[in-house]
Amino acid sequence: MAPPQLSSDQLVGILRDTIVPLVRRDGVDLSARQLGVFLTCYLGEGPHTVRGLAHELNVSKPAITRALDRLTELDYVRRKVDPSDRRSVLVQRTVKGAAFLREIRHIMTDAFTTHRTEASSRRAAG
Repeated sequence: MAPPQLSSDQLVGILRDTIVPLVRRDGVDLSARQLGVFLTCYLGEGPHTVRGLAHELNVSKPAITRALDRLTELDYVRRKVDPSDRRSVLVQRTVKGAAFLREIRHIMTDAFTTHRTEASSRRAAG
């Protein structure tokens, strides 16, 4: 049997139920832009560069640089000069960033499970 489909309202609920625990937990919060840059670095094929991230996310290079400054400060990414093109900066993943991604996945999985169960219960009752 196919899993129940989630509505756009349920998907937004999953997003909310992922973001709220991230905000409530001990530690720092990321802005939407910082989170977008972080997830692009960790979920997209690398290597990533400032120029490439700016293009992919359709934001300015200075905006990417500011987001990377924060992510670097948190040790979620590190920057390294590209040895093959010294004008380019590579963005690399870190162990601490990988642990943060696991935390996001865990929280999101819990939110998804809750919403899927509620959708199934409503469908069975309706």
